[in-house]
Amino acid sequence: MSPTIRPRRLRRTPALRRLVAETRIHPSQLILPMFVADGIAEARPIGSMPGVVQHTIDSASHAVEEAIEAGIGGVMLFGVPRDEDKDATGSAGIDPDGILNRATAALDERFGDDTVIQTDLCLDEFTDHGHCGVLDEWGGIDNDETLERYAEMAIAQVDAGSAMVGLSGMMDGQVAFVRDALDDAGYEDAAILAYAAKYASALYGPFREAVGSSLQGDRRTYQQDPANAREGVREAALDEAEGADVLMVKPASFYLDVLRDVADEAQVPVWAYQVSGEYAMVEAAAANGWIDRERAIAESVTSIVRAGADAVLTYWAVELARSLR
Repeated sequence: MSPTIRPRRLRRTPALRRLVAETRIHPSQLILPMFVADGIAEARPIGSMPGVVQHTIDSASHAVEEAIEAGIGGVMLFGVPRDEDKDATGSAGIDPDGILNRATAALDERFGDDTVIQTDLCLDEFTDHGHCGVLDEWGGIDNDETLERYAEMAIAQVDAGSAMVGLSGMMDGQVAFVRDALDDAGYEDAAILAYAAKYASALYGPFREAVGSSLQGDRRTYQQDPANAREGVREAALDEAEGADVLMVKPASFYLDVLRDVADEAQVPVWAYQVSGEYAMVEAAAANGWIDRERAIAESVTSIVRAGADAVLTYWAVELARSLR
């Protein structure tokens, strides 16, 4: 007997497949992470991330202009200071003349009404030990002292023009502490993106080249154990209760289960970060002719949105947005 139920009917043509697609991506759901470096005269390629560069403020301005023309939702800025400007407490991240705050001010002045300028709020790029917080006398992370630095950094970034600060350090109580500091400074309208479920992943390797990381040791005492899913949901719930405006799951592709669980529970937008290692794996495989690059890019981001992400930070944001349009 021939089957009467034939799901393939709706796969027969490209037009039918488009019509019944369950997951759709709009360029405005994409956010471009960008690295802005001090002490360089022109954009500098990042070897482990083909096609991605450390920007000067001038080249970053051109890149943001392209991003706006492509219709993406915003940009996330990371500062890359000179080695001589790093210290034990990450002072260059708080200094108004530090590279991240200078870049933020320049880009906000030119594009602040046209896109969402977001800034990474963490100390790791600015410390000489490469950790996301201030060290105690035994070499561990002093959680509560670190919160004081985060509060200063948040105010400096919003002073410079950041519309949304991305708390990525995974310190306990960081959202509530920074929210109170911003409100006390008169910045009630500044938004907080909480990297709520951020895992101690092997996928951050190329990022550490991108920011010139000075990391000594690892971050497993504050970033989450990859074995734990419920913990990610708990962290997200705590950050939402503390006042986070948006929650983040990071990395994306290895943690789609966590992303789905967080999205099911959250009452605020949930984003995901397709990190440097995810980008590098696709680019490397494509360079060897092992996969179809464009299809892999689209499929990877679609899977993240399908799992529950309202927006995705991806280094392919502009390229993908152009293909979608």
